[in-house]
Parts: sequence; C-alpha cells; structure tokens
Amino acid sequence: MENNYSLKGKVIVVTGGTGILGNSFVNGIVEAGGAVAILGRNKQVAEERADAINKNGGQAIGVVADVLDETALQEAKATILAKFGRIDGLVNAAGGNMPEGVLQPEDDIFKMNIDGMKRVLDVNLWGTLIPSQVFGEAIAQTGKGSIVNISSMNSKQAVTKVLGYNMGKAAVDCYNQWFAVELANRYGDTIRMNALAPGFFLTEQNRSLLTKPEGGYTPRGEAVIRKTPFKRFGRPDELIGALVWLLSDASAFVTGSMICVDGGFSIFSGV
Repeated sequence: MENNYSLKGKVIVVTGGTGILGNSFVNGIVEAGGAVAILGRNKQVAEERADAINKNGGQAIGVVADVLDETALQEAKATILAKFGRIDGLVNAAGGNMPEGVLQPEDDIFKMNIDGMKRVLDVNLWGTLIPSQVFGEAIAQTGKGSIVNISSMNSKQAVTKVLGYNMGKAAVDCYNQWFAVELANRYGDTIRMNALAPGFFLTEQNRSLLTKPEGGYTPRGEAVIRKTPFKRFGRPDELIGALVWLLSDASAFVTGSMICVDGGFSIFSGV
C-alpha cells in the first residue's frame, strides 16, 4: 500500500532553516524521507546541520541567503537545482519579531517606531512572498508540489506589544489564501499553498518575554498559559506531523488552509 504521508523522492526548501523551529521542520522532513535544503543567513549552522543529516544517511544541503534578497535566493535556487535536480516543496519558516517592532505599555502609542514596525512587517510578509516567487517557479517546472507558510496566533487576534509581527502574520494569511486561489486557477491541483499556525513555542526570540531566567513564567507567559487549554507551551517537534501532512500527497485536496497547532489557544475565549 502506497504511503501518501511519505516525502521520499521530494526535495524541500526550508527558509529560516537555521532557527529553532526551522531545525524541527528540517529534521521532520528528513525523517519522512525527503531531501532538504537548509536555507538561512548563518552559513556555519546551515552547513553543520546539513553535514549531520548526511552523515546519518539523509540528504541535505546548507545554503546561505537572506529571504529579502531576491538575487541571493535565485543563486540559492541554482545551487539546490544543481545538487538535487528538482524542487518539490517550500517551507517559509523565516520571519519573527524584532525589538524595534515592539510597543511597550509605557510607550507613547502615537510615537511608535514606524521604521521598526515596517522592518518586522517586511521580513514576515515579503520574506514569505519573495521566496515563494523564486522557489515556486522551480516547483512549477517540476510539475507538482506544496508551499507551506508559517502563520501565527497573532494573525487573527490582537496580541499586545508586537504590532509589527501581528500585521506581518495577518498579511501572510491574506497572501496564503489569495495565492492559493491563483495557483489553483493556473495549475489546478498540482501546486498547493497552505499555512501552519503555531501557538506559543519557546524560541530564542520570545524566551525572555515568556519565562524568567531563574525559572517560571513572566506575567506575559502566565497570560499565555491561562489562554492555552493545554496549559503549557508547545514543543517544536509537535509541529512536524502537520507540516509533513501539508507537504505530502496525503493533503492533496487541501489548499488555502491555516492549520492551527496551538494547544487550543485559538478557540478559547479565556472564560
């Protein structure tokens, strides 16, 4: 019986592959049988992760590029195609928040850092759209494939402080639905686009916001836990199942969707 959940024979590009969640995505793809291109700005980390996978019998390549630099992405695409000969999928895992995109409660709401908000918006929205343009073209040439964007709980609800990130992920959701329809209109069911929406997972970007160095939660962390029915943060490997499903042929009739992996955060009113 054919295993539609397998990624065997597929080549998947993961932007932000040098991050914490990106690392889980990369490892999950390899475990499902796929070859992976680990794309990020940190050359050492990308190559170390690729080397470890190759030594363990998998197939991987580390590639350096900024997701906002189309020229660098085109060069990365050429490198990947030279190595594997095809691209079947893309995970747009690059993104996140920056200090300049945060509005603290004590800050003047009418004097926010507009340039900082724009930078966070750019890396989340255009850092998703531009790689989709570059690598999506290669997927179209392959003839069949899947693009997975990374949404967030912030895209549908007002999460305080992180306005730039909220706007960026809301824009990603709009793009995810719009582009999925356009892909279907042009390519039928052969190229799909969906989004994975993580709840609250501890990363280097948010650890100090949610947890205390001495242990325990910050007031913001406690608020997140209260709003999460499972009463804990997610573990990076808990995203793998949904990701592999969206990349695989098992989700062949799914496009334009947002799959929440959030411990119930998105459905709980808090009451």
